[in-house]
Amino acid sequence: MVQQLNSRIYLIDGYDLGVKERTGTYVIAEDELTLIDTGASPSVPYIKQGLDELGYTLDQVKYIIVTHVHLDHAGGAGLLLQDCPNAKVVVHPKGARHLADPSRLIAGARMVYGEQFDPLFEPIVPVPENRLIEKAEGGQLKIGPACTLEFWDTPGHAKHHFGIYDPISNGMFAGDTVGIRYQQLVADGIPLFLPSTSPNQFDPAAMQLAIDRFQAANFDVIYYGHYGMASEPKEALRQAGEWLVEFLEAAEDAFDKKQSPQELAARLQELVRTHLSSLGVPESHVVYSIIKVDMEVSAMGLLDYLSK
Repeated sequence: MVQQLNSRIYLIDGYDLGVKERTGTYVIAEDELTLIDTGASPSVPYIKQGLDELGYTLDQVKYIIVTHVHLDHAGGAGLLLQDCPNAKVVVHPKGARHLADPSRLIAGARMVYGEQFDPLFEPIVPVPENRLIEKAEGGQLKIGPACTLEFWDTPGHAKHHFGIYDPISNGMFAGDTVGIRYQQLVADGIPLFLPSTSPNQFDPAAMQLAIDRFQAANFDVIYYGHYGMASEPKEALRQAGEWLVEFLEAAEDAFDKKQSPQELAARLQELVRTHLSSLGVPESHVVYSIIKVDMEVSAMGLLDYLSK
């Protein structure tokens, strides 16, 4: 459940949606113990167990950083914070109010997930305003004698999204802005990185700018919200950019034909399935059930963007 990525960064599997290696919480073992993303509230017990395995107590946690406030990344922040008396939550300025009052996040997620919402996300606990820290483009946070994190404004997936640059590993905690990494395929030697175009703030131009900016930065690693560390960032970013173009082309055609999100999702799934089949991935592979969910959400975001 806990994976050591390098000498000071660990990844705790949050079993998001009940799925292994889907969404995780990063632990940066510096003087100021720092967590990045909590997942949804049902992931909080796994975070606590993971910290215990690493030999940390909850009162040692100083910062809980959320890359953005979508519930699968930040929904558990308020719940976890209740048991971390010395911690504060670090969030993008456009996301802070939604952690203090998550009612709009809840309403939006209910529209997407319907009857599945409660078991996937409840309880959602507000974060007290006096325990929030906002970080915008260029903001910094010193968490150790030799480590000052830097915050990059990275919209595209959401307007309330930032990336967190770690200078020691020359790595970026990217959240969802530059896509999803499918660990289930990476384990089989087939890296796949798809864009995440969920509603309702998806902006393809901003997403491509983030991809380009990350390419120019020459990171050694990228830490993905979904899921794990990519040690070949240029290949990962190339894939995300190319798939973004394909997703948009499929969406524009579906929009012109007045197709439903379900019809577009099926088309996106088939594009990915055809690609993976050419690489020898069998139809029975577990990754297809995860991709199905992702394409359903991405299709909604694509058509929502085009409708505006």
